[in-house]
Amino acid sequence: MSSPSKRREMDLMKLLMADYELELSEENQVSDFYVKFHGPSETAYEGGVWKVHVQLPDAYPYKSPSIGFVNKIYHPNVDEASGSVCLDVINQTWSPMFDLVNIFEVFLPQLLTYPNPTDPLNGEAAALQLKDPDKFTAKVKEYVQKFALPEHFPSSKTEDSSSDNSLSEEENSTSDSEKEEEESCNNCCEQEQS
Repeated sequence: MSSPSKRREMDLMKLLMADYELELSEENQVSDFYVKFHGPSETAYEGGVWKVHVQLPDAYPYKSPSIGFVNKIYHPNVDEASGSVCLDVINQTWSPMFDLVNIFEVFLPQLLTYPNPTDPLNGEAAALQLKDPDKFTAKVKEYVQKFALPEHFPSSKTEDSSSDNSLSEEENSTSDSEKEEEESCNNCCEQEQS
């Protein structure tokens, strides 16, 4: 069995080999980084690009990673303010058999393809999806246009300090509420299981 640090490095390498663009933090590169994530095709999120913050706990892969959208996304299972994700497989049923590629190639695409309005972190989005699916889809596309176009998101190879600063400010303003949102998500996921 490989050590957790070797597993983190191996999972990062798998992401790179799967052509995901990563932005590593300077302090803790293998435990705190960002992944450029594209909305799944044939969904309202198609054409959108999101910066997803990934934090790996010391006990990874035995403990699940923390995942959050940095730029805004309109989705019933994503908190609009913090970007926290309510996804059972990450929060409750995580297994060391899963890796980061699973998150970006299976779990997040499924979450965006099949939103679950009965287990919401964003009550407004959930209510709209249930009440008027066409308006929900229009609102999703509006958010993609406002917050998730590729041009809003320069390649990490391109230095754009104004973009970096605004993302850092957004991260700092939401990081205090991430624990609260994770607890809220854990509560909603626990309720779903019972």
